[in-house]
Amino acid sequence: MAAEQLGRLSQDLTPPFLAYLANRDEAGLRAAYELGRRAMEQGVSLLDFVRTYNDVALKVLATARTADSAHDIAHAASVFLVEALASYEMAQRGFMDIGLSGSSGRNAAAEDTSGPG
Repeated sequence: MAAEQLGRLSQDLTPPFLAYLANRDEAGLRAAYELGRRAMEQGVSLLDFVRTYNDVALKVLATARTADSAHDIAHAASVFLVEALASYEMAQRGFMDIGLSGSSGRNAAAEDTSGPG
């Protein structure tokens, strides 16, 4: 992914992440999910998304004044990331389901043609 696209992703991630840190509410988790969904639709790879998100989270984490604050930010960052990755997870499961049902169908067809006849 081009550096410009990753920079835009970083800009898109930062405000909702900061809002989630401030409120820790369902609206923030919905925003995380939508960010992940949009990124996936735009062809952002899972690795690029996580790498960019990690950069954003580390910048915020660097602002922590105490170890307890850093721990709190890290925990919230983890919750936000998991929600943001839900779209990728659902897409992967759908892909795996299609692959598994397709291969089991091929196996059943092979068994039907290999029997005594």
